Amino acid sequence: MDHGSCAPVETLRGIFRDARVPVESAEVRLHMGLAKKTHIESILALPRVREEWSARHGAPPSPADADRLYADFIPRQLSSLRDYSTVIEAVPRAVEAMRKRGLAIGSTTGYTRPMLDYLLGRAREQGFEPDAALCPGDAPEGRPAPWMCYLAAIRMKVYPMAAMVKIGDTPVDIEEGLNAGMWTIGVTRTGNEVGLTVDEWQQCAEPARTALLAGARQRLVAAGAHYTAESVAECEEILEEIQTLLDRGEGPWRVPAGDNTANG
Repeated sequence: MDHGSCAPVETLRGIFRDARVPVESAEVRLHMGLAKKTHIESILALPRVREEWSARHGAPPSPADADRLYADFIPRQLSSLRDYSTVIEAVPRAVEAMRKRGLAIGSTTGYTRPMLDYLLGRAREQGFEPDAALCPGDAPEGRPAPWMCYLAAIRMKVYPMAAMVKIGDTPVDIEEGLNAGMWTIGVTRTGNEVGLTVDEWQQCAEPARTALLAGARQRLVAAGAHYTAESVAECEEILEEIQTLLDRGEGPWRVPAGDNTANG
């Protein structure tokens, strides 16, 4: 959902702007995918943000400051989700194709349970419903720890972890999957690393698109992604290859062989 992962960016920028320490989209996207309280703490730890916070408020950001920002974030994010809850094109169809392969579909997030439950309801209306959906509050901690992935496996009754694939659009998603012993596919065009809405992408000139996709692939592969694809909807060929590797006795513990990219 949310082509370009824009909802948290806009909300986080808003709460920092109101705290008189504006942050750029790139600074917010740097730690996307973490549990939101941890995400806020990570932004506050950025040297530029920490320095400006000290200049504005007379002291470095404290745990109490992070608590106040998080308390402000929660209602704002819940309110904004209605504007950022469109399922990405062709994802429901792709998920049904995955199910026809015999796959169960799980989901993990950095959102809170109320946020996740709202999005699950909106996704259901648009033809997408995972078999399990986990948030950081369901586990000892969020990404990059593997606990949400383990819980998803338990709830879906799937094993071994090496027969599972984590598809995500941030480096911390990839870390989560690798820490859980899963195959990983990094999503480029529709996710955080490109960071554009559908309209923004369509207005982008071809040279800019090429550069954005290349940068996204580079960051996700650097995080350890076994493969990359432009969307969850474009992973079928990768799943076929992973099945072939599993049939040969190979697993995700192998060293990724460079930038393996589906559909260009």
